[in-house]
Amino acid sequence: MDGATIILIILAFFAIVTLFRTARIVPTQSVFIVERLGKYRKNLEAGFHILIPFLDKVAYKHSLKEMAVDVPPQTCITKDNIAVEIDGVLYLRVVDPVKASYGIRDYKFAITQLAQTTMRSEIGKIDLDNTFETRENINSSIVAAVDEASDPWGIKVNRYEIKNIETPQTIRDAMEKQMRAEREKREQIAISEGDRQAKINRAEGAKQEVVKKSEGDRIRMENEAKGKAAAILEVAQATAEGIRQIAGAIGVPSGKDAVSMRIAIDWIESFSKLAKGTNSMIIPANVADIASITAILNNAFEFSKKKPE
Repeated sequence: MDGATIILIILAFFAIVTLFRTARIVPTQSVFIVERLGKYRKNLEAGFHILIPFLDKVAYKHSLKEMAVDVPPQTCITKDNIAVEIDGVLYLRVVDPVKASYGIRDYKFAITQLAQTTMRSEIGKIDLDNTFETRENINSSIVAAVDEASDPWGIKVNRYEIKNIETPQTIRDAMEKQMRAEREKREQIAISEGDRQAKINRAEGAKQEVVKKSEGDRIRMENEAKGKAAAILEVAQATAEGIRQIAGAIGVPSGKDAVSMRIAIDWIESFSKLAKGTNSMIIPANVADIASITAILNNAFEFSKKKPE
């Protein structure tokens, strides 16, 4: 191989290296930071770009996509002096590539450390029982603190999520006993409430039964009284009608004799029944004088027909 060939190979290699150093393709949602002679020059957006060889270089590459940064587990002390181990995840993105390049050396490490310190501070303000209930408040506080601190770095923190809260085994046992006792208490309360409601229902049923029964007895007695009153009224009306019939019969020819005959027959039948029912009787002296009895009755009818003066 002669010297001319070697020179051509060197020139070709130099041309290829120069091409790779000057021609850059930037992907979508990415930004390259270009420096010229060690000084910030410009940003390269998505697309194809040509740089000046040996003067320009790509110093930093940033992705504008939202990224998730894992926050390692750490031990925190609650307000009631209980040690808990908490880890989480941060969601952030680069909004200013220049600040992210020159504002801090490693923004991911810095944000992770800031999230851990803020977490320890927030957990120290609350009791263990409230730790699980106030996750949303803790997340919001960490996002607000970290986002404010990372603004000079060109980083936007969107949210923070607690993944796990690990408590000591003794605390977990105590919490389990407490929950068991709480469930048993709710069970006893539910049973007592059910028993009380059952007694109230039975008492209400007995009360309604007594009321309904008394109303039924009242209605029955009213109906019986109405029935007896109606019967008495009908008997009285029948009796009055009979008297009017007898009074009318006396006024017709031979009516008076017929009535006297009817009275005599009834008197004899009544006397015969009385004689059968008992062995001892007190009878009038003129019991055999039927004519005198009918005369007395006729005089009574005549007297009743007279008008009072």
